[in-house]
Amino acid sequence: MRAGGGERDSAEALEKLCRAYWPPVYAWIRRQGHDKPTAEDLTQDFFASLLGYGSIGKAEREKGRFRSYLLGSVKHFLHNEWEKGQAQKRGGGKAPFSLDALETYEREAVEPRDEASPDSLFDRRWAETLLAQANQRLRGDYEAAGQADRFEKLKGYLLGGRSGVSYAETAAALGLSEAAVKSAIFKLRQRYGEILRYEVAQTVQDPSEVEDELRCLLAALMA
Repeated sequence: MRAGGGERDSAEALEKLCRAYWPPVYAWIRRQGHDKPTAEDLTQDFFASLLGYGSIGKAEREKGRFRSYLLGSVKHFLHNEWEKGQAQKRGGGKAPFSLDALETYEREAVEPRDEASPDSLFDRRWAETLLAQANQRLRGDYEAAGQADRFEKLKGYLLGGRSGVSYAETAAALGLSEAAVKSAIFKLRQRYGEILRYEVAQTVQDPSEVEDELRCLLAALMA
């Protein structure tokens, strides 16, 4: 709503949205058969068009998820805008963010690697984006508490996974007992779940949709 509401900080809010959710949009456009440079230009122009038309502010008022809104918007953009071959870019001719500023690994990470459908790939990249945002916030929590080293040694246990290092080795590295390590892992996963639910809640209209959206996105990751 801040990104499309016309407030003074709308440009900053839109840039935040662009940087957070460009991976699924870029991946979907690439799956349409566009090469990398073209897909990058289209992705930037798409987000710039949201700013130019102020349409991003309508997302909250529409019934449904922001994920669905964004996918529908990019389909509409490619069909009705890019095909017209307009030379003047939206948003005053200035892209709201630059893919050139991204690290190479960030761009390569979202390149299509399989034969998944464009929509399935969009959902998968969306899910990966939300997980990455949750991970970043979780890391920030630990760093703020002066426990960055603990996070680094425990992060491999997130989402029910094993880090490849035994509890005993992790305990020794952290100067804790195995019981304390298991307790720390439980708290890590619990906090991660809270953060992930918060991130998902920002993209749906009704809090009752959060659990269903989580199931959909986790299913997309395993597809």
